Amino acid sequence: MKTSQKTSQKSRQKSPRRSAAPPVRARAAKAAAAHEPGHEVDLFGVPMDLGGARRGTDMGPSAIRIAGIEEKLEHLGYDVVDGGDIHVESRETTKVGDATARYSREIARCCDQLRRKVHASVAKGHRPVVLGGDHSVAMGSVAGVAEHFRSRGESIGLIWVDAHGDMNSPATSPTGNVHGMPLGVLLGYGTSELVKLGGFAPKVKPEHTALIGIRDLDSGEKDLIKKSGALVFTMKEVDQFGMSEVARRALERVTYGTAGFHLSVDLDGVDPMVAPGVATAVNGGLNFRETHLLMELAADSKKMLSMDVVELNPVLDTRNRTAEFAVGLVLSAFGRRIL
Repeated sequence: MKTSQKTSQKSRQKSPRRSAAPPVRARAAKAAAAHEPGHEVDLFGVPMDLGGARRGTDMGPSAIRIAGIEEKLEHLGYDVVDGGDIHVESRETTKVGDATARYSREIARCCDQLRRKVHASVAKGHRPVVLGGDHSVAMGSVAGVAEHFRSRGESIGLIWVDAHGDMNSPATSPTGNVHGMPLGVLLGYGTSELVKLGGFAPKVKPEHTALIGIRDLDSGEKDLIKKSGALVFTMKEVDQFGMSEVARRALERVTYGTAGFHLSVDLDGVDPMVAPGVATAVNGGLNFRETHLLMELAADSKKMLSMDVVELNPVLDTRNRTAEFAVGLVLSAFGRRIL
């Protein structure tokens, strides 16, 4: 798809006349406005399938673009620039390396490039949307956002939508596939070349992290998740409390004491009856409206700093159905309303 280059237009408000001692409410409103995301969106594709066992997720960014993400965000009123794709070496041209963290060197290189692009985007006051690619790309997107706010003495929150915990380490992973490790890496566990991406760790704190939709965990991973201190909503809790309450608790967790949050959506968190084109489908996931409600409430919070959508596998999709669903989720997260 042709990359569009559009000039961002920033709306400016007249500064209020200063007073010697502004009221507490005015100061609080000013602080909130400073963190409220703008109307400039940067798209970055990462055609990565090195992190998983099944081929095909490298075609995810193209499928999402074909589904019209740029045009539809523009229709919502956003200024959108497509920054193109990060170059990723294929399996045929790169080495597996350490079998406990397969292709980790090339994954780290790509994630570092993505980190730099995302950091530059956030520093301009834009909101980056990263199109995966397998879930290992989130190590780069989250690192870039966290790096920017770390330079300002602030932390970020993280909502992780997934069927899996993604908190394996090389020691616990039964496969060595890195797409099962990114959340653990972001919390500071795992191989050094990934954990130290950008020169700092952890990228997020467990007290600012919430997982939603979890239903398939490796045995060694369960202990790491329990010990991590992250807030976890398995599908049992989603069924028991409903998505409205789950989202309320998750948003409270990721916004308290933070500059805002990154939203990472693995499409396998959604039930395969809704999103069949994913790399590692697991039955019993989030339904259509549950997923959209989570996105809508994230938009209502006005605290979403950035987003990624990952694990789309067009090889397993039907007439680009899952890609179109993914675009719909992005639109809901960016404020599309029913009424």
